[in-house]
Amino acid sequence: MERNGESQTATAVSAVPVSLPVPGGSGVQELLAVLGSFRVSADSNELIDQIRGLEDAKSAIAALQARTAVAFDLAQRREQTATGDPSPDLGQGVGAQIALARRESPNRGSRLLGLAKALVSEMPRTMAALETGQLNEWRATLLVKETACLSIEDRAAVDQELAPDTGTFNGAGDKTITALARAAAYRRDPRTVTQRAARAASERHVSLRPAPDTMTILTALLPAAQGVAAYTALTRAADSARAGGDTRTRGQVMADTLVQRLTGTPGGISAINIQLVMTDRTLFQADTEPARLQGYGTIPAGWARTLLTGAQSEVSPESTEDKAFNVYLRRLYTAPASGELLAMDSKTRLFPPGMRRFIQTRDDTCRTPYCDAPIRHIDHIIPWHNGGPTSLENGAGLCEACNHTKENPGRNAKTIPGSRHHLEISTPTGHTYQSKAPPLPGHTRFPAISPAPPSPAPTSPAPPLPVPAEAPETASWSPASPASHFSMAGMRLENDVLHRTSWN
Repeated sequence: MERNGESQTATAVSAVPVSLPVPGGSGVQELLAVLGSFRVSADSNELIDQIRGLEDAKSAIAALQARTAVAFDLAQRREQTATGDPSPDLGQGVGAQIALARRESPNRGSRLLGLAKALVSEMPRTMAALETGQLNEWRATLLVKETACLSIEDRAAVDQELAPDTGTFNGAGDKTITALARAAAYRRDPRTVTQRAARAASERHVSLRPAPDTMTILTALLPAAQGVAAYTALTRAADSARAGGDTRTRGQVMADTLVQRLTGTPGGISAINIQLVMTDRTLFQADTEPARLQGYGTIPAGWARTLLTGAQSEVSPESTEDKAFNVYLRRLYTAPASGELLAMDSKTRLFPPGMRRFIQTRDDTCRTPYCDAPIRHIDHIIPWHNGGPTSLENGAGLCEACNHTKENPGRNAKTIPGSRHHLEISTPTGHTYQSKAPPLPGHTRFPAISPAPPSPAPTSPAPPLPVPAEAPETASWSPASPASHFSMAGMRLENDVLHRTSWN
């Protein structure tokens, strides 16, 4: 966030009233009205008191959300029982509906529902601490997580022992709270806690997620002994290289060694495809329009061109291996005005490989609102058994969990005409949520800006704004012409670069 260089005034400032659409919810609109009339103090002491009070209010609202979530779960179960749903299916889809209402991913929605049930039904002292601001939602989550393996009785006993609503955790940080809860759980049921630690090894996995500035975070969840051994091996390799005169930092050597040992090549370039979507102008004319790397997101144009030309980031200076790799270009034609990929159809039930690649490129991530999980399934929006065709219009990329959730009773989806692929999801309660395919590089549309209210004339004339140069109306390309004259209206280039690790 940018800092404002102007000094603060000494007068009270009223908060800007926020006009938010609040569907239903008795009392919620009144609460927002109170927040809209809140006045920020000008006194430092009062400002700290306000910050603390607002933090307590956030905790109280989180507790109220938990009670509301449990009530919604019970209401859904009653309604499903009334319609004759079998007992094992009761409660299905509740977490997904809570996620949409809270603008969260379906996975987090299920975890929030589990947290709410534990607080309301099994940990009343922790719930009281949340309601009174003694704990925030995250620290209440830590207590619930560390007692998840206990029986209801043992969990209630730990809740009573710690009694966070009495100020037990005043001044305690996350690690302290976790340690106290873990110790109390172990005292109550050491056998179960030990079995839980033994089962944790079966949950080992490796994940990859985007980081700022075209970086990624490669994470491995390993048993303690294996994790320590792997880190020690990287540390020794870095210390040895540094002792031999390597000019890279210790962290750089450890990262490069990890890549080399996993892929077998110093730069990590081997034989698997990644998909890089960019405009022809970015590739051939040094345009600044960002590209999109599937499984990562938006990347700078210059970095994308560097990736394609093989000028990779710094690797081991001792390496003399050729870093060149093959690049294949696949043309993707789009509508010049909207950027919508051109459609095709199929009479088969299963989406053919070309159509699957098309949908995956168009949707990028799971199309459920607020879910950014990688696409695992390409499936029909209107189910095949309900007459839905196998077409680009009726296909959507979903993660595994969302694809199963959409089959729950009362859950429906349909497409809406628009400039880009647009679908609408409706839940059993009648609420609707919309999802639009992300714009491809080169077709970002900025929202219209309302005219600003008139303001007093400045005391001195403002410097004129620079006028952007107009792009040439037409351009052509031939094998003998320079690349800077290459242009094809409405075309996208999807580049399959040979690479070892999958981005999903």
